[in-house]
Amino acid sequence: MTQRTSILALVLAAGLSASALATSAFAAPPANIAAALADPARPPADVARDGARKPGELLALADIKAGDKVADFVIGGGYFTRILSAAVGPTGHVYAYQPAEFIKFQASYGENLKKVADAYKNVTPLDASFQQLDLPDGLDAIVTVQNYHDLYLKPFPSGMAAKVDAELFKSLKPGGVLLVVDHAALPGSGISAADSLHRIDPAAVKSDLKAAGFVLESESPLLADAADPHTASVFDPAIRGKTDQFVLVFRKPR
Repeated sequence: MTQRTSILALVLAAGLSASALATSAFAAPPANIAAALADPARPPADVARDGARKPGELLALADIKAGDKVADFVIGGGYFTRILSAAVGPTGHVYAYQPAEFIKFQASYGENLKKVADAYKNVTPLDASFQQLDLPDGLDAIVTVQNYHDLYLKPFPSGMAAKVDAELFKSLKPGGVLLVVDHAALPGSGISAADSLHRIDPAAVKSDLKAAGFVLESESPLLADAADPHTASVFDPAIRGKTDQFVLVFRKPR
């Protein structure tokens, strides 16, 4: 029995699922992502969150390579934008999108977008509204973390999610990857908790994106947390930072 076979047998004997085994394969991210995580330019507050957010494993799932052209869809504070910038390197490019609706709601969203774009030469800021979203075409990957549910917030018109999904699909090159991470709602709840709890049923996301033409390639338990009751807002201090999150990897057919 080879060493690799022996390790596999031990893992299976321990009762781990195949998906958990796949996740363990990303314990050591590719060199470009590992270097991005070690970038001394990253804010200490960002680095302190790595243990919980597992950015190296996530970006490995999205197959982010040096030279890639990628979009960070709804950047928030720019946590993933900074890592992506260093991971794709000087020959790659990152399009950092912060929706106009968010910037209008809270000025810090616009300030964060400007701060990240000013600090990284290979980052282009985008701040159109969701309704007018127009990402560059030919992208290798799109990453969206904890924001897909925002497409179903009450102030936004019906059908907006489908329109945005169509743009995401159009912007990726054939074979391009869409990585979606979000807070899980109760199974069967669809989009009903998007506004109240800032959660969404992963089944609803799968349905949306399959309708847009994407193929679900894989899903990972990387950020799963069975202790989350799924009934509290993600901003509730009792659950914040400890939510059950789903990780879905979609691909645009070649």
